[in-house]
Amino acid sequence: MSGIDSVPLVRLQCNFTEKSAHLKRAQEVLDSLGQTNAKLITKGNSMIRRLWNSFLVTQALWGQRRLPFSSREQIAAERDRRVRNLVRFAARHVPFYRQWFAENKTEPCAIRSAGDLERLPLLHKSEVQAAPLQFRAESARDAVLFYTSGSTGRPLQVWHDRSSLLANIAYGERERAPLLRLCGGAFRPRELHVTCETSTLNKVTAFYAQNLWRPVSPLRLIVSVMRPLEEIVETVNRYQPDLLLAYGAWVSWFFKTVAARRLQIHLPKVVVYVSESLSPWEREWIEQEFGIPVLSRYNAVECFKIGYFCERRRGFHIHEDLCHVRICDEAGRTLPDGQTGQVVISNLVNHGTVLLNYCLGDTGSFSPEPCPCGRTFRLLNELVGRVHDFIVLTGGRLLHPFEVTQVIKVDHDVLQYQLVQHQLQQFTLTLVTVDEAAFERAKTRVLPRLRALLSTESRIDVQQRRDFFREPAGKFRAVLSHCPQPN
Repeated sequence: MSGIDSVPLVRLQCNFTEKSAHLKRAQEVLDSLGQTNAKLITKGNSMIRRLWNSFLVTQALWGQRRLPFSSREQIAAERDRRVRNLVRFAARHVPFYRQWFAENKTEPCAIRSAGDLERLPLLHKSEVQAAPLQFRAESARDAVLFYTSGSTGRPLQVWHDRSSLLANIAYGERERAPLLRLCGGAFRPRELHVTCETSTLNKVTAFYAQNLWRPVSPLRLIVSVMRPLEEIVETVNRYQPDLLLAYGAWVSWFFKTVAARRLQIHLPKVVVYVSESLSPWEREWIEQEFGIPVLSRYNAVECFKIGYFCERRRGFHIHEDLCHVRICDEAGRTLPDGQTGQVVISNLVNHGTVLLNYCLGDTGSFSPEPCPCGRTFRLLNELVGRVHDFIVLTGGRLLHPFEVTQVIKVDHDVLQYQLVQHQLQQFTLTLVTVDEAAFERAKTRVLPRLRALLSTESRIDVQQRRDFFREPAGKFRAVLSHCPQPN
């Protein structure tokens, strides 16, 4: 791969003036792969389609691992090129944007850079949920439909065009590079994924199996998060993975339970958590207790590639040429680096459901300092929770979920917890412990501290569980409030 990695993808994705004509044509076809696939599917020639897709993915791999080290000017140029192309596409093919440009008497060519995206309306999930077809490109007839987990209520429908799905393999090389180094440089490390059977990852994997010819596939075993702990421990010891990937809450629960029960397991070389946050103290505890580096990826159904941890684990390196990220206040104004606000994204590669200036529901901040690893992608500090996870206190004050974590994290008898706010002063606290004795000890210590944090008049019903919270969508939220959030 060293010969491939030596060519920056910025050149491949731009004008290809320094490359041969057949590579120019390959990239042009990659950009219109959805239409190409439709014609091939019509002809019914599945093998040709799979071989052609594999060829295009191979071409897109050029320079992916080197791209994060490109100059800021190169990255900005490629990002803005994608912005212009996607805005023109949306104004022509996406009903919502076509109507918006017409009503506001604005020409798509006025949006020339990522900074100009602020001129577009700020989108919220409820708007897209209410009218998903308004954001789907009329030309994306063969796009693949995905659903969000529905952790905030009704699942969201998002279509991804086939071109972006296939290119996602190439873009993934950026995220694989630090993992491969931590796995000792192995080309095909053993991967164990503990996920929900209906997860987006599994659906994407099935799509690749149907649409690609892959003579060499990842050494990957997928296990349902619904399986009992004993079965997963047995699988870990039998399969002996180099890499363990799972939801953040499950990773925390798994290693705490292993330590509490003193279970003997094969230790992977690296752990990756996705979909849910893992607090810094939990990650540090796993790294110190087990000696395993813990990394994360930032992705969503609305945008498959947002950011990823490098070896230094200082935060998320943003895929700036694939997803433009802003940190905004409630009015949609961009905040300076270091200030915390809501995460607003623009997916620059998906021509299925087009989402520009979209509030993802997370809160975070950009780091004013570059990462010492040498990557020039902007660094997003660790996410500090979702907007809808804040506890509402008397008087309208909001309590951050990490403040609840600070109360409970020091209690080693607690393997996992969930605090649910039903009404302003009515809560249910569920503690996962090894046994009844551990539960009683934890309850005695945690309850007074939690009541002091919330309110001395709060009614807190405490329950015990002995197993991991298994939710149908695979997601888990440690703090959940059913109270209306004040502005």
